[in-house]
Amino acid sequence: MAVLELYTFPHKILSKKCDEVECVNDELRKFLDDMLETMYSDSGVGLAAPQVGVSKRIVVIDDKVTDEGVAGPHPLYMVNPVIVEKSEDMILFNEGCLSVPGQSAEVERHQWVKVRYLDYFGKEQELLAEDYLAVIIQHETDHLDGILYIDRISRLKRNMIIKKLDKSK
Repeated sequence: MAVLELYTFPHKILSKKCDEVECVNDELRKFLDDMLETMYSDSGVGLAAPQVGVSKRIVVIDDKVTDEGVAGPHPLYMVNPVIVEKSEDMILFNEGCLSVPGQSAEVERHQWVKVRYLDYFGKEQELLAEDYLAVIIQHETDHLDGILYIDRISRLKRNMIIKKLDKSK
């Protein structure tokens, strides 16, 4: 496995809608493994393919945390994920993002979602996720549509985060 380069805001690939994956094969599984390794190396709980420069509908997630505060390994691989149902109830969650380093903001998300996707072996799956996992899935699938969490907050808060990012560069 390899740690891939992370792309950060304002890189153009992060604002593009991703293409669907044609088939799940050994090459894609290696990429999924590399994405997971990259996510773990940066202590993330989710990573979408455009964050590593690939404009494909691919997500890896691991929402489990050990006593030491380290993620996993309980990986969830999602190829071509589609949210097919979502709750009317909303929750606020303080979100961060590996592509918006060192920043976070409260984002309103659906309390639960049902997602359909292809797994690591190309088998169709459906998952009902609630609370934290639902937030992660919504955050990561947003990436596949060229949306960052900072696009879902007020203009004022977004501009403050962008200024902080500019200062840190």
